[in-house]
Amino acid sequence: MELDIISIFVRWGHVLFGIAWIGILYYFNFIQGGYFKAASPEGLADAKAKLAPEALWWFRWAAMFTFITGLYLLMGLAGNKQMNPLIIAGATMGILMFLNVWLIIWPNQKIALGMVEGDAAAAGGKALLASRTNTLFSAPMLFGMLGGPHFASSGLGYGSAMTSTALYVVLALIVILEINAIVGKQGPMTTVRGVIMSSLGLTVVMGAIFALV
Repeated sequence: MELDIISIFVRWGHVLFGIAWIGILYYFNFIQGGYFKAASPEGLADAKAKLAPEALWWFRWAAMFTFITGLYLLMGLAGNKQMNPLIIAGATMGILMFLNVWLIIWPNQKIALGMVEGDAAAAGGKALLASRTNTLFSAPMLFGMLGGPHFASSGLGYGSAMTSTALYVVLALIVILEINAIVGKQGPMTTVRGVIMSSLGLTVVMGAIFALV
C-alpha cells in the first residue's frame, strides 16, 4: 500500500510539474517571442533583465522535476505490459525535451540575454530552434503518454510490440527531428502557426504509423 501511495504522489507531481513546464514553454513560444519583437527598446531591455530570467528559472526546474518523476514512473513500468511503444515514444521525446532545456536552451539563453559573454544573435537562434523543437514534440509526446494505457489494454503490450517496426520508424523520426534541433533550421516552425500545425501533424503521423505499420 505504501508503494502505491508513493506512485500516486509521484504521478501527481509528474503531471503538475509537466503542466508548469509545458505551460511556460508555450508562453515563450506563443507570447514572449512576439512581445520581444514588438516591444520598445526600454521594454525589451527590462523584460530581458527581469522577466525572462525569472521565467527561465521556473522553466528549467519544472523540466527537471518532470524528468525526475517521469524517470521514477518509467522504471516502475519496465518489464510489464504497460511498457509499450506509445509510452516509449512519448518518454523518448520527453527526455530529449528535458535535455534540450538544460543543454541547449538555458546555456544559449544566458548568452542571448546578456547574462554571460558570447555571440547573442547566434545563441538566440540556437535556443529558439531547440525551443521550437520542444514545442513540436509536445503534442505527440502527450499523445504517447496518454495513449500508452489504451495501447496496453488492447493486448499489444510488453513483448513483440516492443520491437515492432512501427516503433523503430517513430524513433528514427524523433532522432532526425532532434538532430535538426541541434544543427538544422526552423523550417515551417518559424511562425507560431507553423510550429502548432507541425506539432499536430507530427501527432497524426505518429498515430498513423502505430496504427498502420
